[in-house]
Amino acid sequence: MPQYNGAMFKPRYAITHAVLNRLTQIARAQEVIQHAHLVPKWEVSLRREAIIRQAHASTSIEGNPLSLEQVSDLAQGRAVMATRRARREVLNYLKTLEHLHELSPGEGIAETQVLTIHKRLTKETLDNPKYVGAYRKLQVVVANRLTREVIFRPPEAKEVPHLMKEFLSWLNAKKTSTLNPVLVAGIVHYEFVRIHPFVDGNGRTARTLATLILYKRGFDTKRFFALDDYYDSDRPAYYAALNSVKPKTLDLTAWLEYFTEGVAVSVEQVREKVIALSRDRRKRAQTGQVALTERQMRIVEFLHDRGRLTNKELRAMLKVSRQAALKELAKLVRLEVIQPQGRGRSLFYVLA
Repeated sequence: MPQYNGAMFKPRYAITHAVLNRLTQIARAQEVIQHAHLVPKWEVSLRREAIIRQAHASTSIEGNPLSLEQVSDLAQGRAVMATRRARREVLNYLKTLEHLHELSPGEGIAETQVLTIHKRLTKETLDNPKYVGAYRKLQVVVANRLTREVIFRPPEAKEVPHLMKEFLSWLNAKKTSTLNPVLVAGIVHYEFVRIHPFVDGNGRTARTLATLILYKRGFDTKRFFALDDYYDSDRPAYYAALNSVKPKTLDLTAWLEYFTEGVAVSVEQVREKVIALSRDRRKRAQTGQVALTERQMRIVEFLHDRGRLTNKELRAMLKVSRQAALKELAKLVRLEVIQPQGRGRSLFYVLA
C-alpha cells in the first residue's frame, strides 16, 4: 500500500473503448428518461422503489440479513422480525437516502459532511459509539468472514486525515468539476474504500457518496437509479473489481469499466420502466411533463403514502397558513395532479 507523501491525489485511469461505449449508452438512456412524460405519482413511485432497492442492496452487501420485502415493510413503517441492529442499519440507510438533497448544500463536499453521512448511516449500530462519525484511530483489515483470510489492508490510521484532505481537495477542485460525473462517482467510490477512514461502515458511506455526487452534478436529480443493486447481484464480481486495482500502480481502469457497466445497467432498467409508463403518446402530446416544486412533491408523496389529504393536514405538514395551503392545493388541481373529493368541512384531496 503506497504511503502518504503529501502529494495531491491524482487518480490514474484510461478511457478504454468499454468505458467510452458505456458512457455513451448511459447518456442516451438518460436522455430518454429526462424527456419522457411522467406524471408526479409515477416519479414518486420510481424514487421510492430506487431508495428501497438501494437500501436493501447496500446493507445486504455488508451482511445485513433483511430481504427486499422486509426492507420495503420497514420503509412503510411496518414491523419486521429481525435483530435491532439489522433493522437500524436499514432504517439509517433509508433515512439518509430520503434526505440526500439535504446532506451537502452548495457545490462541494466538505469533510464535516462526510462525517455527518457516516454518523447517520451508523447511528446505534456500532459496538463502540465513539467510532460513529469519527475517523478510525486503529489499524483495521478487511478479511473473509469464513476463512479469516486478509483480503485488504488499508493505510495506517495516522495517514487517514491527510489522505482524506487530499482526496476531498481533488473532489472539490475546479478541474474535477469538468469530468463526467459517472467517472467522478466511480473514482470516489474506489478511493474512499481504499482509504477506509472509518472502523466500520466504509462501503455504505462510499456508495452513498457516489450516489450524492451523481445527484449534485445533475446526473440523477430525480433519484431514480439504484446503483447498489448491480453490486449486490454478484458480490464476488464487485469485490473482484475493487481488488483489480493494484496497490503499486493504483490504476483504476478495470474498476471504472466495471463501475460504468453497473451504471449503464441501472440506467437502462429505469429507461425501460419509463418507456412502459409513458406509452400514451396522445396524453404526452397534450400535457407534456409536469414539473413540480419540492414542496409540491412532498404533497404528492404524502398522498401516495396516505391516500388522502386535507387542508388542515397540509397546513401542519408545511407549517403555512390556511390561505397558503389552499393556494398550493389549487395549483395541483389545475395541473391535474390531484382532485378534490367531498364538500365543506368534509373536503379532502386525492391523486388524480
